[in-house]
Amino acid sequence: MKSLLLIFLGGGTGSVLRYLLTISIYRQGATNFPWGTFAVNILGCILIGVFYTLTSRIHINNDIRLMLTIGLCGGFTTFSTFSNESLQLLKSGLYPSFFTYIISSVVLGILGVMLGIWMSE
Repeated sequence: MKSLLLIFLGGGTGSVLRYLLTISIYRQGATNFPWGTFAVNILGCILIGVFYTLTSRIHINNDIRLMLTIGLCGGFTTFSTFSNESLQLLKSGLYPSFFTYIISSVVLGILGVMLGIWMSE
């Protein structure tokens, strides 16, 4: 039960942080590219690399690890919004943005996890 509560708290915190960061990015100006979701997903990949590495190295309580990774990072990042925005780009005929968004999200996401691991080793 404690794990579920901590995951819940981490997820809520991550969701609020995603909302705040996304809103601040979109306030910079309208664009055809979903920069807000792109930024939170890449940052979330870096964070999960850091959290997994640090919590493994310092042998932190598993409940805290779950709160940070499944909760915070899970609430912060969003695959469903990424998928919906990709579909909207495709439906709008913005093919270069569609392909750029998908390819760069996957490649930079993986590189982000690698960077997070490297930064915390």
